[in-house]
Amino acid sequence: MWRRGERCVILAVVAAALLAAAAASAAAGRGDDRSTYIVHMSRSAMPNDFVEHGEWYASSLQSVSEAAAVLYTYDTLVHGYSARLTRAEAAALESQPGVLLVNPEVRYELHTTRTPEFLGLDSTDALFPQSSTGSDVIVGVLDTGVWPERPSYDDAGFGPVPAGWKGKCEEGGDFNASACNKKLIGARFFLTGYEAAKGPVDVTKESRSPRDNDGHGTHTSSTAAGAAVQGADLLGYAAGTAKGMAPRARVATYKVCWVGGCFSSDILKAMEVAVTDGVDVLSLSLGGGTADYYRDSIAVGAFSAMEKGIFVSCSAGNAGPGAATLSNGAPWITTVGAGTIDRDFPAYVALGNGKNYTGVSLYSGKPLPTTPVPFVYAGNASNSSMGALCMSGSLIPEKVAGKIVLCDRGTNARVQKGFVVKDAGGAGMILANTAANGEELVADAHIIPGSGVGEKAGNALRSYAASDPNPTATIVFAGTKVGIQPSPVVAAFSSRGPNTVTPSILKPDIIAPGVNILAAWSGSVGPSGIPGDNRRVGFNIISGTSMSCPHVSGLAALLRAAHPEWSPAAIRSALMTTAYVEYPNGKGILDVATGGPATPLDVGAGHVDPAKAVDPGLVYDIAAADYVDFLCAINYGPMQIAALTKHSSEGCSANRTYAVTALNYPSFSVMFPAAGGTVKHTRTVANVGPPGTYKVTASAAAGSTPITVSVEPKTLSFTKAGEKQSYTVSFTAAGMPSGTNGFGRLVWSGDHHVVASPIAATWT
Repeated sequence: MWRRGERCVILAVVAAALLAAAAASAAAGRGDDRSTYIVHMSRSAMPNDFVEHGEWYASSLQSVSEAAAVLYTYDTLVHGYSARLTRAEAAALESQPGVLLVNPEVRYELHTTRTPEFLGLDSTDALFPQSSTGSDVIVGVLDTGVWPERPSYDDAGFGPVPAGWKGKCEEGGDFNASACNKKLIGARFFLTGYEAAKGPVDVTKESRSPRDNDGHGTHTSSTAAGAAVQGADLLGYAAGTAKGMAPRARVATYKVCWVGGCFSSDILKAMEVAVTDGVDVLSLSLGGGTADYYRDSIAVGAFSAMEKGIFVSCSAGNAGPGAATLSNGAPWITTVGAGTIDRDFPAYVALGNGKNYTGVSLYSGKPLPTTPVPFVYAGNASNSSMGALCMSGSLIPEKVAGKIVLCDRGTNARVQKGFVVKDAGGAGMILANTAANGEELVADAHIIPGSGVGEKAGNALRSYAASDPNPTATIVFAGTKVGIQPSPVVAAFSSRGPNTVTPSILKPDIIAPGVNILAAWSGSVGPSGIPGDNRRVGFNIISGTSMSCPHVSGLAALLRAAHPEWSPAAIRSALMTTAYVEYPNGKGILDVATGGPATPLDVGAGHVDPAKAVDPGLVYDIAAADYVDFLCAINYGPMQIAALTKHSSEGCSANRTYAVTALNYPSFSVMFPAAGGTVKHTRTVANVGPPGTYKVTASAAAGSTPITVSVEPKTLSFTKAGEKQSYTVSFTAAGMPSGTNGFGRLVWSGDHHVVASPIAATWT
C-alpha cells in the first residue's frame, strides 16, 4: 500500500497496523491514558545491529513499552513512526539515542461559479498559452475525500495518466477502483491514527473508504481543478458553468478528515504518500492552531514537499477578525486568507413599520405569505437563558407558531437555528449578527424561509420587536445578483496576522475568493450539512478560507504548467508580487470587519490576480538551504532542524551570522524596538521576463508618523532571463509604543511589469 522497498517491511507495517487497530479498540474499551505521538528519528543514527529502519523503530518502541504498536512508519517526508504512548513512555523514548523529537499528535479542523470570471480566467488558453500541458499537472487535496460521480471529475478530453504517476484508487465498501479515471487519478484514505484515538469509524455515519460523506473535500478539490460543468447551480442560485481554477489538471484526493476531526499522524502519512505518488501541488484546507514549526506536522511535511519541488498551499483559518489568529504560517507554505467576489444572494427583510433591511439567503422552497407575518424575537419566546440563540428545544411553541423568529447568530450552526424554529412551529427565521460578526453576511441554504442580516440591522429588528405591540415582517428573496461593488472585501472570518511563531515573516501571504463559493458537493449530505436536511444537490455554496485555499492551489497548478521550471517559492512570489490592494478607483480593498481599508496583516500582498501572475517580470526565489538558514536565525537547534529537514548533519555554523531579514521573502515584516531605530532587509530578485530596467518606489507610515524606507540600489537592470540582482532596504523609524503597527509598500516598476511587496512594521 505504501510502496515500501522490501516485502518483509511491507508485511511488518501491515501487521503493525492491524495490531494497532486491535489495540485502539481495546484501549477505547478500557479508557487508558495513552495518546498518539509522532517520533522523529535520525535515520543515519541506526545501529549496525539492524538491517531495516522499521526494525530499529520497533525495537526503540519496545524498549519503553511492551503494549504499544507502531501505527505508521514515515520514510520520505520525515523519518520515524507514530505510536500510542503514555506520557512517561514518550518522555523515556525522547531520551534514547537516535530520537530527535517525540511530538504529541494534534487534532486539526477543516477551515470551512463565478470565481474564474471574477479572477479574469474566462479563457485559460489565452492567459496561459502552455495550458495544454496542464493535464500533466496533478493537484493533491487532503480533506474529507471525494464524491467521484460528480461531473466535475469527468475525464472527457484527457489523455493517458502521466507516466510517472504512482498513485492508486483505493477501494472500500462503497468505493470501487473504477471510480477513478483520467481526471480523478487517485483516491486514498488514512484512518489508522484516527481510529487509534477515537475507535473504529462508525460506518453507519461515514464511509471507511475515500468516499466523501461531508462535502468539504469534494468542494475543495473541484474548486482547485474541477472540469467545466454547464448548468451548475444550488437550488437555482448561481446558475451557470462551474469549473475549477485549473480545469485541465488532474486530481488526487487523500481522505484524512473524519467525523471526529483530522489527526496529524494521518495527515503526515497522507502527505508522504502524496509526494511519493507524484503530485505537483498539495492543498490543505485545514489547521490546528499554532506551534513551533518542528512540532507542526503540516509544516514538517510541507518542508520536505517543498524540497521536492511541490507547491503547498494552506488555509489561514476562520478565526478572524482578531489579530494573530492565523495558522499554517511556516514560510515554505503559502498561507491564504479569504475575500468576497462580486456575486451576492440578497433576501430583503420588510418590517411592518415600513423599514427595509438587506440580508442574504440561499433558501429555495415554499415562499412566505404575501401578507405580513407576525414577528417575534427568540429571546422573548423562550424560558432559556440561551433562547435568543435558538438553541435546540429553547423556544416556546405557543409563542413562535406561525411567526417569523429573529435568532441571534452564534454558538450553534446558522442553519441549525432554522430547524429549531421549524420544530417549534415557526414560519420563518431572520438570523441577526451580533458584535462578534458585525456586518459580515454569509448566505446559507436555509431549511425554512430565512435571511441573514448584519449587526446594525439586527439591532434595529430587536428594537422593533420590543417596541411594537404587533410586530410583523416578511422576507423577499431576490435570487442571484452579480456586479456587486465594492469587491473583493476581506471576509471578517478570515484569520489575520501577525505570525505568532515568527512575526518577522508576514502572513497571510495572499487572499483569494472564499465567500459564497459554488462547487461540487457530496451526494450523502444536504447543502446545510446538518442531519435532518434531506435535500440532495450536485453543487453547494459555502464559505471559508477552506474555499480560498484551493483557488490558490489551482492557480499554482496553472503556473506550474506554464512555467514548469519555477520552484514553489517562485510560484508564490509571482502570485504575491502581482496581487492588487486597490479597486480600480484607487481606493484600498476594504475589510468588512472594520469598514475601513484592509492592511497587510489582513491581506498579505493583496488579492490574487492570475492574469498578471503568469508574467510577473521578477521573482523572489528561495531554496531549501535558505530556509535552513532561516531556522538557524530563529535559534532552532540541531535536533529541531533535523526534524524538519531529515538531515541529521544539518546545523548552524558558529562562524556565520544568520538573520530572518535575509530570507528572500516577497514581503517585509519589520520589527522595531520600542525605542525605534534602523532595520535592514536584503533581497534578491531573478528576471523571468525580457531584458529591462526597474526603478523602485517605497513608502510606509504608522498612522501619520512616517517610516523612512531607503533602497540601495534604486535601479536594477537585467540583460537576460535568469539574471539575478540584489538590493538592501533600510527601514528607519522613531520610537513608538509597543504594539504599534505601520504599513506600506515597496514597488519595482519596469517598462512592462510592476513587482510589488507589502510592508508591515511592528514596534516590539
